[in-house]
Amino acid sequence: MAPAFNNGEHPFDFDHRYHGPYYTEDHRAWRAALSGYVDREIMPHVDEWDEVREFTRDLYKKASEIGLLGIGYPEEFGGTSVDSFFQLVTAEEMARIGAGGINASLLVHSIGLPPVLATGSEEMKRRIAPSVLAGEKIHALAITEPSGGSDVANIKTRAVRDGDDYLVNGSKMFITGGMRADYYTVAVRTGGEGRNGISLLLIERDRPGFSRTPLKKQGWWASDTAALYFDDVRVPRSNLIGEENNGFVGIMSNFNSERLGMAAGANASARVCFEDALAWARERKTFGKRLADHQVIRHKFSEMARKINATQAYLEQCASRVQAGERPVADLSLLKVQATQTMEFCAREAMQILGGAGYMRGCRVERIYREVRVMAIGGGSEEIMRDLVARQMEI
Repeated sequence: MAPAFNNGEHPFDFDHRYHGPYYTEDHRAWRAALSGYVDREIMPHVDEWDEVREFTRDLYKKASEIGLLGIGYPEEFGGTSVDSFFQLVTAEEMARIGAGGINASLLVHSIGLPPVLATGSEEMKRRIAPSVLAGEKIHALAITEPSGGSDVANIKTRAVRDGDDYLVNGSKMFITGGMRADYYTVAVRTGGEGRNGISLLLIERDRPGFSRTPLKKQGWWASDTAALYFDDVRVPRSNLIGEENNGFVGIMSNFNSERLGMAAGANASARVCFEDALAWARERKTFGKRLADHQVIRHKFSEMARKINATQAYLEQCASRVQAGERPVADLSLLKVQATQTMEFCAREAMQILGGAGYMRGCRVERIYREVRVMAIGGGSEEIMRDLVARQMEI
């Protein structure tokens, strides 16, 4: 049987991080409240939801009630304005689930809604944001296309003016929340080639000519990932987010927050792997002694702890700079690479320590192991991140 260490215990004291210079009683109180929500509303159902490839829609409403959906958003729309370290605490607690698909779809508004709040009209903000943050509506982001993902400047989905409307034709691929979403922030081409011809449109799910197809994935099973198709979809010009042909700026500005959150989640997933493997190694007996008493196994834990702690320090440094108003693009890119590689290393080592038990479904390590690659690709692949850093360094 798979090891049952999903109860939120922390057998190794990583929790000193919540008592450092960046964290206050407010952060610790939020962690406690969120931890209770995760243990009560999600943990008992994770295995079932992962197997059936979905979770109940009422989870959004419950997440709103405890403040999860609104964390970091303006109070005027039902959110709670907080600092960057609340984002870290949130990502770390949600990672305890050990099923990234639940996190990705439950919090998909974190990539769909920010462009609206950053550049949308006041009417659009008040029409969309309150219902999304209340868990009544779901808001996804649609940028990636079948022809490419990270090359945002060359998207092909086109929106052509037709009176007071746009006619949208094209398709999007690998869209998180794509089946359930009520609203989509969609990148379209309204002008010429390159980044200066891109706009963002808000498109509602019930518009004629708009269809969706679910996609099967290696990991993130509980996430409703979809391909989107636009066939002469008529969208009013009032649904334009920001200025026409200036959507690229809104897309890029959102990536910094996304990468910080992904890095926090990846490192926390690495910590989950460490903790479950350590709990197993302390109980499992091999060749007359605990698995944890074998030097080759002990060294694995030392190396995992080193990588996790180093990544955590880098994570907190980057969050501090973001909180101070900086936009450390290069460091956030490097951080994402380091965090996802730490996750990959720890998932592999934990799987080796758990052996056959770790390969069984229902084990957090098994699920995390399947999700390593999507974390290294989503939000900007390792290769794109390194190239972005080189450009920032003017190499």
